[in-house]
Amino acid sequence: MPEPKWLNDSEARAWNALMRMMRALDQALDQQLQHDSQIPHGSYVILHGLSLHEGQDLRIGDLAQSLGWSQSRLSHAVARMEKADWIRRIPSPTDKRSNLVELTDAGRQKLVEAAPGHVAAVRHLVIDALSPEQLDQLAQAGETIIARAADILGEAMSMPFQRSPR
Repeated sequence: MPEPKWLNDSEARAWNALMRMMRALDQALDQQLQHDSQIPHGSYVILHGLSLHEGQDLRIGDLAQSLGWSQSRLSHAVARMEKADWIRRIPSPTDKRSNLVELTDAGRQKLVEAAPGHVAAVRHLVIDALSPEQLDQLAQAGETIIARAADILGEAMSMPFQRSPR
């Protein structure tokens, strides 16, 4: 096996900043959502992902893949969210081994209630912190990295989060 091409100081700085940024954003968004809406960030991500696919049959496995989560992790989250009546599982009419998952009215309402605070936090933490040029660079860098990861993970991991739940 060839010797790895180790990161130089500049590359290591960028990599470490990216790792710290992802952790800090996840923690800050989780804290905001828990405080303001009593919903974990992971549950918000699931509700939002389901809202993008409303009216479509969405298998739990497909949702897990699009979120980049293991099926086990998503199944545990789905079980908790079912107890809260935010989502429901429905046996697939075409595949007896899988379930479909959909938003309930309560889940849609929870998403609508949580979205304003969440988007305000996103705006504060990211959008308003960067210049328009930096935002464009961030988008370009993110899209490039997502495309590279999709080569390994497949297209499903690039599920777009564009629409606001209003």
